[in-house]
Amino acid sequence: MKNMKRFSGLAVSSGIAIAKLSLLKNIFLLPPEKKISEELIPLEIKRFENALKNAEKDILETQRKVASVLGKKYAEIFAVHSMFIRDKFLREQTIKHIRTEQIEAIHAFHKTIEKLQTMFGKTEQDFSKDRRRDLLDVAEKIFSYLREDEKEKIFSHPVILVAHDLSPSQTVSIDKKYVCGFATEIGSETSHTAIMAKALEIPAVVGLGEILEKIQDGQDAILDGTEGHLIIDPSPQVLKEYQQKKEEFIRQKKYFYLTRNLVPETPDGVKIDLLANISLPEEATTALKYGAEGVGLFRTEYLFLNRNDLPSEEEQYESYKKVASIMEDKPVVIRTLDIGGDKFLSTFQSPMDLNPFLGWRAIRFCLSRKDIFKTQLKAIFRAGACSNFKIMIPMVSTVEEIKKTHEIIEEVMEELKKEKKPFKKLPVGIMIEIPSAALQAETFAKMADFFSLGTNDLIQYTIAVDRVNDKVSYLYQPCNPAVLKLIYMTVKAAMSAGIDVSVCGETASIPETAILFVGLGIKQLSMAPSAIPQIKQLIRKIPYTKAKEMAEKAFSFSTHEEIFEFLKKNIARTGK
Repeated sequence: MKNMKRFSGLAVSSGIAIAKLSLLKNIFLLPPEKKISEELIPLEIKRFENALKNAEKDILETQRKVASVLGKKYAEIFAVHSMFIRDKFLREQTIKHIRTEQIEAIHAFHKTIEKLQTMFGKTEQDFSKDRRRDLLDVAEKIFSYLREDEKEKIFSHPVILVAHDLSPSQTVSIDKKYVCGFATEIGSETSHTAIMAKALEIPAVVGLGEILEKIQDGQDAILDGTEGHLIIDPSPQVLKEYQQKKEEFIRQKKYFYLTRNLVPETPDGVKIDLLANISLPEEATTALKYGAEGVGLFRTEYLFLNRNDLPSEEEQYESYKKVASIMEDKPVVIRTLDIGGDKFLSTFQSPMDLNPFLGWRAIRFCLSRKDIFKTQLKAIFRAGACSNFKIMIPMVSTVEEIKKTHEIIEEVMEELKKEKKPFKKLPVGIMIEIPSAALQAETFAKMADFFSLGTNDLIQYTIAVDRVNDKVSYLYQPCNPAVLKLIYMTVKAAMSAGIDVSVCGETASIPETAILFVGLGIKQLSMAPSAIPQIKQLIRKIPYTKAKEMAEKAFSFSTHEEIFEFLKKNIARTGK
C-alpha cells in the first residue's frame, strides 16, 4: 500500500484539483522529448540555425535601441548576448545532440544550455552569476523561436503542475484544459504568479519548500488551494473526502453566480462598488459573470509578455476596445505598463537590477521609454473615446513624476489631434503604493483625479519585506499599524480633495481587511473576479456603522495579529 504524504504551503487560489502530478524541472516549459527519424535531422538542424539567426537579429535591434535611448554603455550588455549566440560550443553541441540522439532541436538545445549552466555554476563569483543570467536571457529568446513551430501540446491529460517557481508569463500561458492546479516550492500570497492564478481561477499553493525531490511524475495527488495542501497518493478515505469538498466548492460557486446581481449595499444603506482586477481582455467577461460593476484594475503588462516584439498601437487599441465593448458603460481603470519587479519584457532586455522591485520599473520605465509609453497612451485614449475609461499611473513616488506624466499626456493628445484620430480626455489617477506617496497624499490629491491604493506593494515597501520571498512571508502583514496609518492618511487626503479612493490590492478580497476598508470610508474595492461574490455577501451583512466602529477600534491595537483577530471575531459575530 502506498504511503500518503501531505505537504503544506500558502493557499493563494481557492479550489480543489484531483489529478496526476507533472513535475516541471526545467524553467522553459518544454514539451515531452521524443525521437525523430533520420530524414528529419537536417530539418531540425535548419530550425535551430534559423532560431539562432532570428534571436541574434532581435538582440542587435535591441542593442541599437538601447544605445540610442540610454547610450552605448548600457548597450554593451548585448555584446555578451551576441557572443553567446555565436558561440561555437553552443552551436556544435546542439547539432551533435540532434544527430547522435535523434531528438528535436528544442530538446537538443536545452541539453546544451543545461551543460553551460553547470559550467557557470561551478563558481560563486559575481561575474559567473551575471554570465549565467545573460545565458538564460539568450536561451529564452532562442526557445521562443523553437517553440513557434511546436504543434504538440505540453500536456495531453489533466495534471497538477509542480515547479520550483513559475514566472507570471509562464502562469498566464498555462492551458486550463490540462493544468487543473499548480504548486510551487517558493512564492507568496501576493506574488504576481499567485495573482494570475486567481485571475485564471486555477487552484494554487505556493511556498511548499523543497518538494520536487520527494515526489515523482505521474503520482496521484490532491491540491487544496483553499487550505494550502498538496497530498500525494491519498488514501481512499481522503480521496472521497476531497471529492465531496470539490463538489461543495462547485456548488458554492454556482450559488455565488446566482446571487451575482444582488446590490453590494450594507444593511444601513451604504453602497460599495465592487470592481474586478483583470490581466487579459478576455477576463472582462469573467468579471461580469461574478457580478463586477466595472474593472478597477486592468494590468496591461500581460499584453507585452510571451512575445518577441512590442505590441503596436493598433494591437493595444483593439485589446482595450474589446474590454470597453464587454463592459459597455461600466468604469474601466487601465493601469499603464507596470514592467519590473517579478515581470519582465522578453523583447526588451535591461541591465540586471540588484533590487528589481526598487529599480527601473512601472512609471520610471515609462518615463525613460517615452516611445513605448506614448504608444500605449495613444491606444488607451483612442479606445476610451466612447467608453468609461480612466488611466492609472503605477509606482508614483514624487511630484516630478506626476508632472512629467501629465506633460507626456498633453503631447499624446496633441499628436492624436494632428493625426485626426478620435479620442477624449480621460481622468488620470495614481496608485498609492509607496510610503512617500502616502505621506504626500495631500499634495498628490491636487494633481490626480483619483487614488487607488495598491496595498500589495504598499505593505511590501512599508515593512521592507520581499513579497515573493517565502522566508519572510510572515512579515507580510496587511493589518500592520504602520500600513493602516498610511492608508488612513491617503483616504483622509482624498476625501478632503473631493476625489475617489479605492483599493485594488489583494487585501480587498480578504474579508477582514475588506470590512476594515469600508469602515475607513473607502467605497470602491477591486479584486479577483472570483472573490467578488463572497465580499458582496459580507457587505450585505455588516452595517456600515459597525464597520466604522471596528475600523476606529483597530487603531487602538499595536500588532497585525491583534487587529486581524479582532476583525475576524467581530465579523463572525456580526455577520451571522
